[in-house]
Amino acid sequence: MSDRIKDLARDVTPKQKKLALRILIAAAWLIALEITRHAIPELITTANGVWIFIFYLPPYFIAGWDVLYQSVRHILNGQIFDENFLMSLATIGALAIGEYPEAVFVMLFYQTGEWFQNYAVGRSRRSVADLMDIRPDTAHVERENNNNNNNNAQEGDIKQDNNKIGKYT
Repeated sequence: MSDRIKDLARDVTPKQKKLALRILIAAAWLIALEITRHAIPELITTANGVWIFIFYLPPYFIAGWDVLYQSVRHILNGQIFDENFLMSLATIGALAIGEYPEAVFVMLFYQTGEWFQNYAVGRSRRSVADLMDIRPDTAHVERENNNNNNNNAQEGDIKQDNNKIGKYT
């Protein structure tokens, strides 16, 4: 396994792995429905609209149940107009007008974007933590001594703990 893949596996949290799995399952389900819909159009035209709606609900809920849940939770807490509410409103509106694939696609794209955002934030935090680990514990300081017009420099080491904000070292 290459180092890049190992880094990717190390950076992904268990929560992100679960979200990625849900996205993949919902996407596979949606692709299967779309292939079936285009390969056998008679099946869709003869099926009752309720059945079509029922076929598209599982990938919709697999991909977006947490967005819907957060939306309801935020509404109950008085935070109405957040991104979860807007995504829920858009996708429920698409379901209401009969655009079932559109609702699932929008939820999938939103969740994919959220996954990449969470991945990037986690990676940035890890990079900052790695930078903090390589900072030096001591600094070499050279100060000028102006006693009796002598420009003698004093040298010494100071620990990081003794250094104060705004002090030049």
